[in-house]
Amino acid sequence: MASVLIVYYSRGGHTAKITQAMAEHIRQQGRECDLFRIGEPSEINWDLYDSVAVGACVLYGTYDKSVFAFVNQYQQQLETKPNSFFSVNVVARNPEKRIPENNKYLQKFIELSAWKPKDVKVIAGKVDYPSWRWYDRWMIQLIMKMTDGPTDPKAVIDYTDWQDVNVYAEHLIGLAK
Repeated sequence: MASVLIVYYSRGGHTAKITQAMAEHIRQQGRECDLFRIGEPSEINWDLYDSVAVGACVLYGTYDKSVFAFVNQYQQQLETKPNSFFSVNVVARNPEKRIPENNKYLQKFIELSAWKPKDVKVIAGKVDYPSWRWYDRWMIQLIMKMTDGPTDPKAVIDYTDWQDVNVYAEHLIGLAK
């Protein structure tokens, strides 16, 4: 039976929600799926998994340094398995930015990371101004204003295509075969 490991970094919780939805869908297909959150102490037994996906959210145009530290530390283990990287970002609210070649944040990850994933995916994230710290809210509103995005401080807009998340989860099962 195919077994998938999904490693992720989530700051505000939306990437965690996406990752949990993937795992649930994979399990509903009769496959094993474990989650590992970057930054939480745990050991990974890489031999248990047929494929691995790493996912992270973008904040202020980049990924948390712990994501780069993780992929650098485990580059060899990642490269020995069928693997994928998924980027969660709000710029992907625009359909053309969901295309990996058109998403500058994903391309920046590939450029800066020692690990070169065999497969990549872009997933649109969520604007949730009320739950963000005032500084984050202000900075993201400024970025949104420059990119014609929503700036209402009460806005909560989930741009995630949940059906596409399920399609990607099935893709991860396919990588494990």
